[in-house]
Amino acid sequence: MGRTIGIGHQDFGQLITSGIFYVDKTMFIKEWWESGDVVTLITRPRRFGKTLNMSMVEQFFSVKYTDKEDLFHGLSVWKEETYRRLQGSYPVISISFANIKEQNYFSARRKICQILSNLYSANRFLMEESILDDKERKFFEDVSVDMDDVTATFAIHQLSLYLSRYYGKKVIILLDEYDTPMQEAYVNGYWDELVNFTRSLFNSTFKTNPYLERAILTGITRVSRESIFSDLNNPEVVTTTSNKYEASFGFTEGEVFAALDEFGLSDKRGEVKAWYDGFTFGTVRDIYNPWSIINYLDKKKLMPYWANSSSNRLIEKLLREGNKNIKQEFETLMCEETIRVEIDEQIVYNELSIKQNAIWSLLLASGYLKVIKLMFQDDEGEYRYELKLTNKEVWVMFKAMIKGWFAEGENYNDFIQALLAGDLKAMNAYMNRVTLEMFSYFDTGKKVSKGRPESFYHGFVLGLVAELSDRYVIMSNRESGLGRYDVMLEPRRRADDAMILEFKVQDTEDEKELSDTVRAALRQIDEKKYETMLVKRGIPAGRIRKYGFAFHGKKVLIG
Repeated sequence: MGRTIGIGHQDFGQLITSGIFYVDKTMFIKEWWESGDVVTLITRPRRFGKTLNMSMVEQFFSVKYTDKEDLFHGLSVWKEETYRRLQGSYPVISISFANIKEQNYFSARRKICQILSNLYSANRFLMEESILDDKERKFFEDVSVDMDDVTATFAIHQLSLYLSRYYGKKVIILLDEYDTPMQEAYVNGYWDELVNFTRSLFNSTFKTNPYLERAILTGITRVSRESIFSDLNNPEVVTTTSNKYEASFGFTEGEVFAALDEFGLSDKRGEVKAWYDGFTFGTVRDIYNPWSIINYLDKKKLMPYWANSSSNRLIEKLLREGNKNIKQEFETLMCEETIRVEIDEQIVYNELSIKQNAIWSLLLASGYLKVIKLMFQDDEGEYRYELKLTNKEVWVMFKAMIKGWFAEGENYNDFIQALLAGDLKAMNAYMNRVTLEMFSYFDTGKKVSKGRPESFYHGFVLGLVAELSDRYVIMSNRESGLGRYDVMLEPRRRADDAMILEFKVQDTEDEKELSDTVRAALRQIDEKKYETMLVKRGIPAGRIRKYGFAFHGKKVLIG
């Protein structure tokens, strides 16, 4: 009989004392301590055990847990004699920014100040000792939710001084989910204000702090050095492509298969692998996200647990507002193929909407993409990676996201049904209604370029992928016959017809009516012999449907 499954445990001690299912990650303590790094920033996707590991580190080192050494009995780190002596021997300052998800700077700053004020309240015993002078007591009292910037940004520095003086040892500082406020600041438009405040806070905490022994920061992204880390002396940055701590966050395949065996699910290895495998940290492949595995062990049902466990507002915003190339590459990913792009692991949030490839760096850091291989490093030091969607769970999440973009009423689903039925009248009626909503999502305000359907084309293809990919192999912009078709739908079952879709924006100089544009699209399909690939695969010409889509502004004609 397997151990008890507990969902959402982030307190290490509570998890251990309750006998909850736990995969031993305590050797992270040894690896980190022996690295000798003063400030370590570790980035991993959400729900990969960052908070639990930070709780583990706090309860291992903190003097508040000196009498809790039994928490580590039987775990890997306790087999190391040296580390038994380290347990419970340091003052530790541990805070989290995970809940700072405010819509304006005033609220975000106030919440950070509340966290710092709570930290001082938890250490109020220092005021009862004779280690503080009058000015320090005054500073201690000034730390509150309404404190000024100088007090707020210096608060952790001063608390480090007080604790190190009391215990006779420098402090360990743990900051979990440091970048959560950064993401919210970008989405809600107060980036510059928060960066200025955070830079000052981090400078006094991690750079000009002589009372600091070691520090760990965790987050999803590596926010650019130029924004909040500009004053720090080269923190050790451990991203998903770094070799340090490769197996310390997330479950390895061996750990997952052992858990499946423990819970009598050995026969489900293949399905679980398809759904939840795919993450790569450093050189270690086949990493699984813990959240989905634990939920699957509990519920015995394959479904998207991790991908749907948090808001994807930023990702959705960048994809929906992205340019033509981004939508084409995303379409390729949804067709379960790879893309080759430059990656810069330093996320510059205020450049996300400017730098074309920044979104792929964010998706990689967030766990939605995996590295298939590193292609090369160019003359400017940029790395080009071959990337793919991480696994089925991620694909299902994006499919649901795309369907949501077109979910006003039932128009879009009705269009798909009309397409499958070959009902041109219904296709035209529904599509002309859908385009009004579609353009409001995808149009960037610029006129559609002549000869390219631009935003509508990509929105439409993404919709097809979301709705029909279980029934069709959907391909776009590939060679067949004498040219490159726009979209091809190859049926997965013999009963369905194949389809070739060609999109054209009306050239009003040569095409007086949209019907002329439709005929030009259909003529191109025939002249370029786009059906060649389908015929070679054994699909009779009589079962290949051809559609021309003509666009002019928000008007559509399909023939």
